[in-house]
Amino acid sequence: MRFGVVLAPRIDDWEVFRYAEELGFDSAWACDSQMLWSDCYATLALAAAHTERIALGPGVAAAGTRLAPVTAHSVASVAKLAPGRTFLGIGTGHTSMRVMGRKPMPVGEFRTYVRTVRGLLAGEEVDLGGGTHTRFLNRDHGFVDLDHPIPVVVGANGPRALRLAGAEGDGVVTIAVTRPDEVKGVTELVAEGAARSGRALPPGFTTTSMTNVVVLAEGESATSPRVLAMTDSWVGAAIHFAYEMWSIREDEDAVPPPFRPFWEEYCAHVAGMATPADRRYLELHDGHATWLSAAERRFLTEDAVRAVTIVGTVDEVVDQIRQAERAGVTELALQSPLATARDVMREFAERVRPAL
Repeated sequence: MRFGVVLAPRIDDWEVFRYAEELGFDSAWACDSQMLWSDCYATLALAAAHTERIALGPGVAAAGTRLAPVTAHSVASVAKLAPGRTFLGIGTGHTSMRVMGRKPMPVGEFRTYVRTVRGLLAGEEVDLGGGTHTRFLNRDHGFVDLDHPIPVVVGANGPRALRLAGAEGDGVVTIAVTRPDEVKGVTELVAEGAARSGRALPPGFTTTSMTNVVVLAEGESATSPRVLAMTDSWVGAAIHFAYEMWSIREDEDAVPPPFRPFWEEYCAHVAGMATPADRRYLELHDGHATWLSAAERRFLTEDAVRAVTIVGTVDEVVDQIRQAERAGVTELALQSPLATARDVMREFAERVRPAL
Protein backbone atom coordinates (compact mmCIF):
# COMPACT_ATOMS: atom_id res chain seq x y z
CA MET A 1 0.00 0.00 0.00
CA ARG A 2 1.06 3.56 -0.73
CA PHE A 3 0.65 6.41 1.73
CA GLY A 4 0.01 10.04 0.95
CA VAL A 5 -1.04 13.31 2.53
CA VAL A 6 -3.79 15.73 1.58
CA LEU A 7 -2.75 19.32 2.22
CA ALA A 8 -4.54 22.66 2.29
CA PRO A 9 -2.25 24.60 -0.09
CA ARG A 10 -0.89 27.73 1.52
CA ILE A 11 1.50 29.04 -1.08
CA ASP A 12 4.08 30.46 1.33
CA ASP A 13 4.15 27.13 3.18
CA TRP A 14 4.92 24.95 0.18
CA GLU A 15 7.78 23.39 2.17
CA VAL A 16 5.25 21.07 3.82
CA PHE A 17 5.24 19.08 0.57
CA ARG A 18 9.00 18.66 0.83
CA TYR A 19 8.59 17.66 4.47
CA ALA A 20 6.16 14.95 3.39
CA GLU A 21 8.77 13.66 0.97
CA GLU A 22 11.44 13.68 3.66
CA LEU A 23 9.16 11.62 5.92
CA GLY A 24 8.82 9.00 3.19
CA PHE A 25 5.27 9.64 1.97
CA ASP A 26 4.57 8.45 -1.56
CA SER A 27 2.20 11.22 -2.65
CA ALA A 28 0.94 14.66 -1.72
CA TRP A 29 -2.46 15.94 -2.82
CA ALA A 30 -3.19 19.69 -2.86
CA CYS A 31 -6.79 20.65 -2.10
CA ASP A 32 -8.52 22.84 -4.69
CA SER A 33 -11.06 25.48 -3.73
CA GLN A 34 -10.58 29.02 -4.93
CA MET A 35 -12.31 30.77 -2.04
CA LEU A 36 -10.63 28.69 0.69
CA TRP A 37 -6.94 28.21 -0.08
CA SER A 38 -4.07 29.33 -2.29
CA ASP A 39 -4.13 28.18 -5.90
CA CYS A 40 -3.36 24.47 -5.94
CA TYR A 41 -1.37 24.51 -9.19
CA ALA A 42 0.82 27.45 -8.18
CA THR A 43 1.57 25.69 -4.89
CA LEU A 44 2.19 22.36 -6.63
CA ALA A 45 4.62 24.05 -9.01
CA LEU A 46 6.68 25.30 -6.08
CA ALA A 47 6.53 21.85 -4.50
CA ALA A 48 7.52 20.18 -7.77
CA ALA A 49 10.54 22.44 -8.17
CA HIS A 50 11.79 21.57 -4.68
CA THR A 51 11.13 17.81 -4.48
CA GLU A 52 12.57 14.83 -6.29
CA ARG A 53 10.52 11.71 -5.62
CA ILE A 54 7.07 12.31 -4.19
CA ALA A 55 4.06 12.17 -6.55
CA LEU A 56 2.13 15.44 -6.75
CA GLY A 57 -1.31 16.47 -7.88
CA PRO A 58 -4.54 18.26 -6.98
CA GLY A 59 -6.73 16.41 -4.55
CA VAL A 60 -9.11 16.91 -6.03
CA ALA A 61 -9.39 19.59 -8.72
CA ALA A 62 -12.86 21.07 -9.13
CA ALA A 63 -14.17 20.49 -12.64
CA GLY A 64 -16.78 23.22 -12.42
CA THR A 65 -14.30 26.05 -11.88
CA ARG A 66 -12.17 25.59 -15.02
CA LEU A 67 -12.71 24.58 -18.62
CA ALA A 68 -11.36 21.09 -19.30
CA PRO A 69 -8.48 22.38 -21.49
CA VAL A 70 -7.46 24.76 -18.68
CA THR A 71 -7.27 21.89 -16.19
CA ALA A 72 -5.27 19.79 -18.66
CA HIS A 73 -2.92 22.71 -19.29
CA SER A 74 -2.41 23.40 -15.58
CA VAL A 75 -1.54 19.85 -14.58
CA ALA A 76 0.64 19.36 -17.67
CA SER A 77 2.55 22.51 -16.67
CA VAL A 78 3.25 21.04 -13.22
CA ALA A 79 4.30 17.81 -14.93
CA LYS A 80 7.02 19.76 -16.75
CA LEU A 81 8.62 20.31 -13.34
CA ALA A 82 7.83 16.82 -12.01
CA PRO A 83 7.78 14.51 -15.04
CA GLY A 84 6.54 11.02 -14.32
CA ARG A 85 5.31 11.88 -10.83
CA THR A 86 2.36 14.15 -11.52
CA PHE A 87 -1.26 13.02 -11.32
CA LEU A 88 -4.63 14.69 -11.69
CA GLY A 89 -7.26 14.13 -9.03
CA ILE A 90 -10.52 15.52 -10.41
CA GLY A 91 -14.03 15.78 -8.99
CA THR A 92 -17.34 17.55 -9.52
CA GLY A 93 -16.44 20.33 -7.08
CA HIS A 94 -18.56 19.80 -3.98
CA THR A 95 -16.99 22.39 -1.68
CA SER A 96 -15.42 24.70 -4.25
CA MET A 97 -18.73 25.21 -6.02
CA ARG A 98 -20.90 25.43 -2.90
CA VAL A 99 -18.78 28.17 -1.32
CA MET A 100 -19.68 30.23 -4.39
CA GLY A 101 -23.37 29.42 -4.02
CA ARG A 102 -23.32 27.01 -6.96
CA LYS A 103 -23.93 23.30 -7.34
CA PRO A 104 -21.30 20.68 -8.22
CA MET A 105 -21.06 19.65 -11.86
CA PRO A 106 -23.70 17.06 -12.83
CA VAL A 107 -22.26 13.57 -13.29
CA GLY A 108 -23.20 13.35 -16.97
CA GLU A 109 -21.39 16.59 -17.74
CA PHE A 110 -18.50 15.46 -15.55
CA ARG A 111 -18.08 12.29 -17.64
CA THR A 112 -17.58 14.41 -20.77
CA TYR A 113 -15.17 16.64 -18.87
CA VAL A 114 -13.03 13.70 -17.74
CA ARG A 115 -12.94 12.26 -21.27
CA THR A 116 -11.86 15.62 -22.66
CA VAL A 117 -9.05 16.04 -20.14
CA ARG A 118 -7.83 12.48 -20.66
CA GLY A 119 -7.78 12.98 -24.41
CA LEU A 120 -5.81 16.20 -24.16
CA LEU A 121 -3.29 14.70 -21.74
CA ALA A 122 -2.84 11.83 -24.20
CA GLY A 123 -1.85 14.36 -26.86
CA GLU A 124 -5.07 14.02 -28.83
CA GLU A 125 -7.21 16.63 -30.55
CA VAL A 126 -10.56 16.69 -28.78
CA ASP A 127 -14.08 17.76 -29.66
CA LEU A 128 -15.27 20.52 -27.32
CA GLY A 129 -18.78 20.51 -28.71
CA GLY A 130 -20.50 23.04 -30.90
CA GLY A 131 -18.16 22.27 -33.76
CA THR A 132 -15.01 23.35 -31.90
CA HIS A 133 -11.84 21.34 -31.35
CA THR A 134 -8.53 21.89 -29.59
CA ARG A 135 -5.21 20.24 -28.82
CA PHE A 136 -1.92 21.22 -27.23
CA LEU A 137 0.15 23.35 -29.61
CA ASN A 138 3.86 24.19 -29.37
CA ARG A 139 4.55 20.79 -27.80
CA ASP A 140 8.08 20.67 -29.21
CA HIS A 141 8.98 23.86 -27.33
CA GLY A 142 8.72 22.33 -23.85
CA PHE A 143 5.92 24.37 -22.30
CA VAL A 144 4.22 21.28 -20.88
CA ASP A 145 5.06 17.60 -20.41
CA LEU A 146 2.81 15.03 -22.06
CA ASP A 147 5.54 12.49 -22.69
CA HIS A 148 5.11 10.96 -19.23
CA PRO A 149 1.64 9.61 -18.40
CA ILE A 150 -0.46 11.76 -16.05
CA PRO A 151 -2.96 9.45 -14.33
CA VAL A 152 -6.48 10.83 -13.99
CA VAL A 153 -7.91 9.82 -10.60
CA VAL A 154 -11.64 10.42 -10.29
CA GLY A 155 -13.00 11.73 -7.00
CA ALA A 156 -16.19 9.82 -6.19
CA ASN A 157 -18.46 9.06 -3.25
CA GLY A 158 -21.89 8.34 -4.72
CA PRO A 159 -22.80 5.38 -6.94
CA ARG A 160 -22.94 7.30 -10.24
CA ALA A 161 -19.54 8.92 -9.74
CA LEU A 162 -17.99 5.62 -8.64
CA ARG A 163 -19.26 3.93 -11.80
CA LEU A 164 -17.85 6.84 -13.81
CA ALA A 165 -14.45 6.30 -12.17
CA GLY A 166 -14.51 2.70 -13.37
CA ALA A 167 -15.55 3.72 -16.85
CA GLU A 168 -13.17 6.64 -17.38
CA GLY A 169 -10.46 6.88 -14.73
CA ASP A 170 -6.99 5.54 -13.99
CA GLY A 171 -8.01 5.39 -10.36
CA VAL A 172 -10.64 6.45 -7.86
CA VAL A 173 -10.29 8.53 -4.72
CA THR A 174 -13.02 8.51 -2.11
CA ILE A 175 -13.58 9.79 1.42
CA ALA A 176 -12.99 7.80 4.62
CA VAL A 177 -13.62 4.36 3.11
CA THR A 178 -11.49 1.87 5.01
CA ARG A 179 -13.79 -0.77 6.51
CA PRO A 180 -13.90 -3.92 4.38
CA ASP A 181 -17.65 -3.71 3.71
CA GLU A 182 -17.30 -0.07 2.64
CA VAL A 183 -14.34 -0.86 0.39
CA LYS A 184 -16.26 -3.75 -1.14
CA GLY A 185 -19.12 -1.41 -1.99
CA VAL A 186 -16.74 1.02 -3.69
CA THR A 187 -14.83 -1.58 -5.70
CA GLU A 188 -18.02 -3.29 -6.86
CA LEU A 189 -19.46 -0.04 -8.20
CA VAL A 190 -16.17 0.84 -9.89
CA ALA A 191 -16.03 -2.60 -11.52
CA GLU A 192 -19.67 -2.24 -12.57
CA GLY A 193 -18.91 1.06 -14.25
CA ALA A 194 -16.01 -0.45 -16.15
CA ALA A 195 -18.11 -3.42 -17.25
CA ARG A 196 -20.98 -1.21 -18.43
CA SER A 197 -18.56 0.74 -20.61
CA GLY A 198 -17.06 -2.44 -22.06
CA ARG A 199 -13.73 -1.64 -20.50
CA ALA A 200 -11.31 -3.62 -18.39
CA LEU A 201 -9.84 -1.58 -15.57
CA PRO A 202 -6.37 -0.47 -16.67
CA PRO A 203 -3.32 -2.10 -15.09
CA GLY A 204 -2.38 -0.29 -11.92
CA PHE A 205 -5.86 1.16 -11.36
CA THR A 206 -5.64 2.77 -7.92
CA THR A 207 -8.15 2.98 -5.09
CA THR A 208 -7.31 5.82 -2.71
CA SER A 209 -9.11 6.59 0.53
CA MET A 210 -8.71 10.05 2.02
CA THR A 211 -8.82 9.62 5.78
CA ASN A 212 -6.85 10.51 8.87
CA VAL A 213 -4.77 8.36 11.22
CA VAL A 214 -4.10 9.08 14.88
CA VAL A 215 -2.29 6.81 17.34
CA LEU A 216 -3.65 6.89 20.87
CA ALA A 217 -1.35 7.06 23.86
CA GLU A 218 -1.88 4.51 26.61
CA GLY A 219 -5.25 5.22 28.24
CA GLU A 220 -6.02 8.10 25.88
CA SER A 221 -9.55 8.52 24.52
CA ALA A 222 -10.53 9.29 20.95
CA THR A 223 -11.84 12.67 22.13
CA SER A 224 -8.84 13.84 24.12
CA PRO A 225 -7.74 17.43 23.41
CA ARG A 226 -4.66 16.14 21.54
CA VAL A 227 -6.67 13.81 19.31
CA LEU A 228 -9.29 16.45 18.59
CA ALA A 229 -6.57 18.92 17.63
CA MET A 230 -5.36 16.36 15.07
CA THR A 231 -8.83 15.59 13.68
CA ASP A 232 -11.27 18.44 14.31
CA SER A 233 -11.53 20.08 10.88
CA TRP A 234 -11.47 16.70 9.14
CA VAL A 235 -14.46 15.51 11.16
CA GLY A 236 -16.10 18.90 10.70
CA ALA A 237 -15.72 18.63 6.92
CA ALA A 238 -17.54 15.29 6.99
CA ILE A 239 -20.36 16.84 9.01
CA HIS A 240 -20.58 19.78 6.58
CA PHE A 241 -20.81 17.38 3.63
CA ALA A 242 -23.51 15.37 5.38
CA TYR A 243 -25.48 18.56 6.00
CA GLU A 244 -25.28 19.54 2.33
CA MET A 245 -26.57 16.09 1.34
CA TRP A 246 -29.30 16.20 3.99
CA SER A 247 -30.44 19.65 2.86
CA ILE A 248 -31.16 18.21 -0.60
CA ARG A 249 -33.52 15.60 0.81
CA GLU A 250 -34.37 15.95 4.46
CA ASP A 251 -34.60 12.35 5.61
CA GLU A 252 -32.58 10.34 8.09
CA ASP A 253 -31.07 8.08 5.43
CA ALA A 254 -29.01 11.02 4.19
CA VAL A 255 -27.33 11.33 7.61
CA PRO A 256 -24.50 8.90 8.52
CA PRO A 257 -25.48 6.89 11.62
CA PRO A 258 -22.60 8.27 13.77
CA PHE A 259 -23.97 11.80 13.26
CA ARG A 260 -27.63 11.05 13.99
CA PRO A 261 -27.50 11.47 17.80
CA PHE A 262 -26.62 15.16 17.43
CA TRP A 263 -28.24 15.86 14.05
CA GLU A 264 -31.24 17.80 15.31
CA GLU A 265 -28.94 19.96 17.42
CA TYR A 266 -26.58 20.49 14.48
CA CYS A 267 -29.42 21.56 12.20
CA ALA A 268 -30.56 24.03 14.87
CA HIS A 269 -26.98 25.31 15.07
CA VAL A 270 -26.93 25.97 11.31
CA ALA A 271 -30.38 27.57 11.40
CA GLY A 272 -29.16 29.94 14.11
CA MET A 273 -26.11 31.15 12.20
CA ALA A 274 -25.84 34.93 11.91
CA THR A 275 -25.36 34.82 8.13
CA PRO A 276 -28.59 35.34 6.12
CA ALA A 277 -30.09 32.08 4.86
CA ASP A 278 -29.30 32.83 1.20
CA ARG A 279 -25.60 33.14 2.05
CA ARG A 280 -25.37 30.68 4.91
CA TYR A 281 -23.06 28.41 2.88
CA LEU A 282 -20.34 31.01 3.47
CA GLU A 283 -20.47 30.53 7.23
CA LEU A 284 -21.08 26.79 6.99
CA HIS A 285 -17.89 26.20 5.01
CA ASP A 286 -15.68 28.76 6.74
CA GLY A 287 -12.59 26.83 7.81
CA HIS A 288 -13.64 23.76 5.82
CA ALA A 289 -11.04 20.97 6.18
CA THR A 290 -8.65 23.56 7.64
CA TRP A 291 -9.86 24.55 11.11
CA LEU A 292 -13.08 24.10 13.08
CA SER A 293 -15.05 26.86 14.73
CA ALA A 294 -15.41 26.79 18.51
CA ALA A 295 -19.20 26.62 18.12
CA GLU A 296 -18.96 23.28 16.31
CA ARG A 297 -16.54 21.51 18.61
CA ARG A 298 -19.41 20.07 20.65
CA PHE A 299 -20.23 17.82 17.69
CA LEU A 300 -16.87 16.03 17.90
CA THR A 301 -18.23 12.89 19.52
CA GLU A 302 -16.22 9.69 19.70
CA ASP A 303 -18.49 8.03 17.14
CA ALA A 304 -18.04 10.99 14.78
CA VAL A 305 -14.25 10.89 15.12
CA ARG A 306 -14.07 7.14 14.57
CA ALA A 307 -16.43 7.30 11.61
CA VAL A 308 -13.89 9.14 9.44
CA THR A 309 -10.57 8.51 11.22
CA ILE A 310 -8.44 5.45 11.82
CA VAL A 311 -7.73 5.83 15.52
CA GLY A 312 -6.34 3.43 18.09
CA THR A 313 -3.12 1.93 19.42
CA VAL A 314 -0.37 1.23 16.93
CA ASP A 315 -1.48 -2.40 16.68
CA GLU A 316 -5.13 -1.41 16.19
CA VAL A 317 -4.22 1.16 13.54
CA VAL A 318 -2.03 -1.32 11.70
CA ASP A 319 -4.79 -3.93 11.79
CA GLN A 320 -7.32 -1.47 10.33
CA ILE A 321 -4.92 -0.46 7.57
CA ARG A 322 -4.18 -4.07 6.67
CA GLN A 323 -7.88 -4.86 6.55
CA ALA A 324 -8.40 -1.93 4.16
CA GLU A 325 -5.53 -3.12 1.99
CA ARG A 326 -6.84 -6.67 1.82
CA ALA A 327 -10.25 -5.29 0.83
CA GLY A 328 -8.76 -3.38 -2.09
CA VAL A 329 -7.50 0.03 -0.94
CA THR A 330 -4.16 0.73 -2.62
CA GLU A 331 -3.42 4.10 -1.01
CA LEU A 332 -4.32 5.95 2.17
CA ALA A 333 -4.06 9.73 1.95
CA LEU A 334 -4.01 11.46 5.34
CA GLN A 335 -5.91 14.73 5.75
CA SER A 336 -5.69 16.69 8.99
CA PRO A 337 -6.18 20.24 10.29
CA LEU A 338 -3.79 22.85 8.96
CA ALA A 339 -2.28 23.55 12.38
CA THR A 340 -1.43 19.91 13.13
CA ALA A 341 -0.69 18.50 9.67
CA ARG A 342 3.02 18.13 10.34
CA ASP A 343 2.32 16.41 13.68
CA VAL A 344 -0.02 13.89 12.04
CA MET A 345 2.46 13.22 9.25
CA ARG A 346 5.40 12.80 11.62
CA GLU A 347 3.52 10.50 14.00
CA PHE A 348 2.41 8.28 11.14
CA ALA A 349 5.90 8.14 9.64
CA GLU A 350 7.61 7.40 12.95
CA ARG A 351 5.09 5.08 14.64
CA VAL A 352 2.75 3.51 12.11
CA ARG A 353 4.67 2.96 8.91
CA PRO A 354 7.57 1.08 10.54
CA ALA A 355 5.01 -1.31 12.08
CA LEU A 356 3.64 -2.04 8.60
